[in-house]
Parts: sequence; C-alpha cells; structure tokens
Amino acid sequence: VQLQASGGGLVQAGGSLRLSCAASGLFFSNYVMGWFRQAPGKEREFVATISWSGGRTYYADSVRGRFTISRDNAKNTGYLQMNSLKPEDTAVYYCAAGFNSYNRGYYYTSDKYDYWGQGTLVTVSS
Repeated sequence: VQLQASGGGLVQAGGSLRLSCAASGLFFSNYVMGWFRQAPGKEREFVATISWSGGRTYYADSVRGRFTISRDNAKNTGYLQMNSLKPEDTAVYYCAAGFNSYNRGYYYTSDKYDYWGQGTLVTVSS
C-alpha cells in the first residue's frame, strides 16, 4: 500500500494550494481518507476527513470554511483544496487512509488510520 502526497509549496498569505494524495495497493473506496498536519515543534493534528463515498466531510475548526476535502474514487485520489492560507497553516501535511468501519467511530484522530503518506510541506509566508 502506498499513499503519495503532493502539491505542497511556498505561497503567500491569502493564497491557495491544492494537495493531492494518490493511493495504490488498496481498494480506495473501502477507506475513509483524512488529512493531518504537523508544524515545527508541534504535535500532528487533524485537519479534515471524508467518508468512503465522499458524502460526508468534517473539518478542524481552524480550517473550516477555508479548506475543502474531496476524493475521486475512480482515480484512487484524494484532495485538499486550501484557500485563504495563513502563516499558521505552515506545516507538513499528511494524507491517511483508514478502513471504513462503524466500530471505529469518528475518524478525527490518527489512531483510526491504517496507512500514511510521506507528507508534503506547505509554507505560507506573511
């Protein structure tokens, strides 16, 4: 199983970036997808999650209204559209896939996910 995150880079405050997460080696439609981030000196934190069908999404308060998570199961790819970026959004962003199971509850924490991408760096300058 491999998750390949891409799309990070340097952007000015107020700008936009679109991250992609290409999955291989798993039946993508069976998995919830999430994005997490880790800023320098801080713990990894939840950003957003999307259900296996794409019908349900949930966001951290810090990004709600600015970020949009989506997925294309036909392409085995997930996305994170980030608008109105702020310097505090600077972090390494990780995509993750968690097997869809009602027993796992809400997919807001890293322990609900089985596979992780390598991370892509987003730097927002002021």
